[in-house]
Amino acid sequence: MNLNQVTLPARDIAESKRFYELLGLRLIVDAPDYARFEFSDGDSTLSISLSEGLIASGSESVHVYFECDDLDARVAELRLRGVAFESELEDKRWLWREAWLKDPSGNSICLYHAGINRRNPPWRVQPL
Repeated sequence: MNLNQVTLPARDIAESKRFYELLGLRLIVDAPDYARFEFSDGDSTLSISLSEGLIASGSESVHVYFECDDLDARVAELRLRGVAFESELEDKRWLWREAWLKDPSGNSICLYHAGINRRNPPWRVQPL
Protein backbone atom coordinates (compact mmCIF):
# COMPACT_ATOMS: atom_id res chain seq x y z
CA MET A 1 0.00 0.00 0.00
CA ASN A 2 1.24 3.49 -0.84
CA LEU A 3 -0.25 6.85 0.14
CA ASN A 4 -1.43 8.59 -3.03
CA GLN A 5 -2.68 11.93 -1.77
CA VAL A 6 -4.23 13.95 1.00
CA THR A 7 -6.99 16.47 0.26
CA LEU A 8 -7.25 19.54 2.48
CA PRO A 9 -10.24 21.85 2.81
CA ALA A 10 -9.69 25.35 1.41
CA ARG A 11 -11.80 28.49 1.76
CA ASP A 12 -9.99 30.35 -1.07
CA ILE A 13 -8.50 28.19 -3.82
CA ALA A 14 -6.39 30.95 -5.40
CA GLU A 15 -4.85 31.98 -2.07
CA SER A 16 -4.18 28.36 -1.12
CA LYS A 17 -2.58 27.64 -4.51
CA ARG A 18 -0.17 30.55 -4.02
CA PHE A 19 0.70 29.30 -0.52
CA TYR A 20 1.50 25.72 -1.56
CA GLU A 21 3.47 26.88 -4.59
CA LEU A 22 5.45 29.15 -2.25
CA LEU A 23 6.25 26.05 -0.17
CA GLY A 24 7.68 24.47 -3.33
CA LEU A 25 4.88 22.18 -4.54
CA ARG A 26 4.12 22.03 -8.29
CA LEU A 27 0.56 22.60 -9.49
CA ILE A 28 -0.61 19.73 -11.73
CA VAL A 29 -4.45 20.08 -11.68
CA ASP A 30 -6.20 23.44 -11.64
CA ALA A 31 -9.98 23.90 -11.42
CA PRO A 32 -12.14 26.66 -9.87
CA ASP A 33 -12.92 24.54 -6.78
CA TYR A 34 -9.97 22.12 -6.70
CA ALA A 35 -6.20 21.96 -7.20
CA ARG A 36 -3.64 19.17 -6.98
CA PHE A 37 0.11 19.47 -6.43
CA GLU A 38 3.07 17.15 -6.69
CA PHE A 39 6.18 17.15 -4.55
CA SER A 40 9.76 17.33 -5.75
CA ASP A 41 10.46 13.99 -4.01
CA GLY A 42 8.39 10.80 -4.09
CA ASP A 43 5.06 10.02 -5.74
CA SER A 44 2.56 11.54 -3.30
CA THR A 45 0.31 14.44 -4.19
CA LEU A 46 -1.57 17.01 -2.13
CA SER A 47 -4.98 18.37 -3.11
CA ILE A 48 -7.04 21.30 -1.92
CA SER A 49 -10.80 21.40 -2.35
CA LEU A 50 -13.18 24.30 -1.77
CA SER A 51 -14.86 23.37 1.53
CA GLU A 52 -16.24 26.44 3.24
CA GLY A 53 -18.66 24.47 5.44
CA LEU A 54 -16.00 22.38 7.17
CA ILE A 55 -13.77 25.39 7.75
CA ALA A 56 -16.63 27.53 9.06
CA SER A 57 -17.31 24.98 11.81
CA GLY A 58 -13.99 25.94 13.39
CA SER A 59 -12.93 22.36 14.00
CA GLU A 60 -9.19 21.92 13.74
CA SER A 61 -8.56 18.35 12.73
CA VAL A 62 -6.06 18.47 9.86
CA HIS A 63 -2.31 18.36 10.50
CA VAL A 64 -0.03 17.79 7.54
CA TYR A 65 3.67 16.99 7.87
CA PHE A 66 6.17 17.83 5.12
CA GLU A 67 9.65 16.43 5.66
CA CYS A 68 12.49 18.66 4.45
CA ASP A 69 16.11 17.51 4.31
CA ASP A 70 17.15 21.17 4.31
CA LEU A 71 14.71 22.23 7.04
CA ASP A 72 16.59 25.15 8.58
CA ALA A 73 17.41 26.69 5.20
CA ARG A 74 13.83 26.13 3.94
CA VAL A 75 12.31 27.81 7.00
CA ALA A 76 14.74 30.75 6.72
CA GLU A 77 13.92 31.17 3.01
CA LEU A 78 10.17 31.06 3.63
CA ARG A 79 10.46 33.65 6.41
CA LEU A 80 12.35 35.94 4.04
CA ARG A 81 9.49 35.49 1.56
CA GLY A 82 6.96 36.62 4.19
CA VAL A 83 5.63 33.30 5.47
CA ALA A 84 4.59 33.56 9.14
CA PHE A 85 5.36 30.60 11.38
CA GLU A 86 3.38 29.67 14.49
CA SER A 87 6.49 28.25 16.17
CA GLU A 88 10.23 28.52 16.01
CA LEU A 89 12.37 25.61 14.84
CA GLU A 90 12.57 23.20 17.74
CA ASP A 91 14.23 19.85 18.43
CA LYS A 92 11.55 17.57 19.88
CA ARG A 93 11.95 14.72 22.37
CA TRP A 94 10.74 12.28 19.68
CA LEU A 95 13.92 13.15 17.71
CA TRP A 96 12.29 15.37 15.09
CA ARG A 97 13.12 19.01 14.35
CA GLU A 98 9.92 20.98 13.60
CA ALA A 99 8.43 24.37 12.74
CA TRP A 100 4.66 24.90 12.49
CA LEU A 101 2.58 27.24 10.34
CA LYS A 102 -0.99 27.56 9.06
CA ASP A 103 -2.11 27.53 5.45
CA PRO A 104 -4.56 30.26 4.32
CA SER A 105 -7.52 28.06 5.33
CA GLY A 106 -6.20 27.42 8.85
CA ASN A 107 -4.89 23.87 8.30
CA SER A 108 -1.85 23.14 10.47
CA ILE A 109 1.34 22.46 8.53
CA CYS A 110 4.48 21.06 10.11
CA LEU A 111 7.77 21.39 8.26
CA TYR A 112 10.12 18.91 9.88
CA HIS A 113 13.17 16.74 9.58
CA ALA A 114 13.29 13.33 11.21
CA GLY A 115 15.59 11.32 8.97
CA ILE A 116 15.84 7.68 10.07
CA ASN A 117 13.76 8.44 13.17
CA ARG A 118 10.58 8.98 11.16
CA ARG A 119 10.08 5.26 10.55
CA ASN A 120 12.76 3.74 12.77
CA PRO A 121 12.92 5.56 16.11
CA PRO A 122 14.87 3.81 18.89
CA TRP A 123 11.54 2.80 20.49
CA ARG A 124 10.03 1.27 17.34
CA VAL A 125 7.88 -1.79 18.07
CA GLN A 126 9.71 -4.93 16.99
CA PRO A 127 7.79 -7.77 15.30
CA LEU A 128 7.29 -10.93 17.36
